[in-house]
Amino acid sequence: MRLSNNALLAAFLAVTGLLLPAQVATAPPAGTQAKPAPSLTVDSDPVRSPDATVTAVPAGTMKKQGEGYLYHTDVEEVVLNATVLKGTSLVENLTRDDFTVYEDGVKQTLLSFQHTDLPVSMGLVIDNSGSMYRKRPSVNKAALDLVVASNPQDEAFVVNFSDEAFIDCDFTSNVNKLREGLSHIDSRGGTALYDAVTASADKLVADAKRPKQVLILITDGEDNASSLNLEQTIRRVQELSGPVIYSIGLLFGDENDRASVRHARRALELLSTETGGMAFFPKSIDQIDQIAAEVARDIRSQYTLVYHSTKPTTEPGFRRVEVTAEAKGMGKLTVLTRTGYFPVAPTAKQTAEVAR
Repeated sequence: MRLSNNALLAAFLAVTGLLLPAQVATAPPAGTQAKPAPSLTVDSDPVRSPDATVTAVPAGTMKKQGEGYLYHTDVEEVVLNATVLKGTSLVENLTRDDFTVYEDGVKQTLLSFQHTDLPVSMGLVIDNSGSMYRKRPSVNKAALDLVVASNPQDEAFVVNFSDEAFIDCDFTSNVNKLREGLSHIDSRGGTALYDAVTASADKLVADAKRPKQVLILITDGEDNASSLNLEQTIRRVQELSGPVIYSIGLLFGDENDRASVRHARRALELLSTETGGMAFFPKSIDQIDQIAAEVARDIRSQYTLVYHSTKPTTEPGFRRVEVTAEAKGMGKLTVLTRTGYFPVAPTAKQTAEVAR
């Protein structure tokens, strides 16, 4: 069940403009050998690899019209999951009127507002490289505790990655199955973190049953084996209107030098802040369980804001989003949400009359 990169990745990058065709051949880090392209089938690889082109399709509604039905989709609807902090404490008593949303500097009108414990689809993306061997028992326990502390209606899958990524448990709410998936420890090789994140985001968009989606990423070092770089990975998640990423960086100890720690920390912080999540950096393995509990609480305490963009979907380019919150007597509040998105243009299939 391999999430390997293959030759189609080059085509995807060239088409999307992430790399010019002449650059594609040099995308892997120096010293990285090309890998053979495996046959990706549903039986052997239920997770889409990073080269898979997945288009996010907005939810639609069926309405009776004459002798048939008209399928309406809301292609300009933007959904934001937001965490509000006062200092480092969660704020959970705000109302709709306390929020203001801007897109590219223009104030937007909220269509809906929710502050309920919505079930989520979750990917547990765990570093399985050689340096993680002694840390995995504590990491696995924390990951399972996070699942147990989450909404009982959540679904989760497990991806273990080193220089390749494997799905070791597909979507389930069964803790025992998740435990079995996490137990597949074969700590060796490098760290293809960006490819694992991209493939897991594709998996969520393609197969998740819950509209609210998160990735829990746990690693102890910087990426050294991916074909995608950090900027391409963030863009891919944004193009998918993809999941919120919570990162836990186990960057303590003597495994990494200062430069590697600095690079790894920056990458995890960007992956999380750009998607609306948070990055955590425990000082010892003993703190990881506490952090997992904090992540679970944050996921269950988020506000969900929905608005119609004032821009047409036919206008391309990245849309910068900013959310502010202000409530009497609360002082300064910080809102964490994704920093923006790429619009998904409507297609013929998204607005079509269905014959009786």
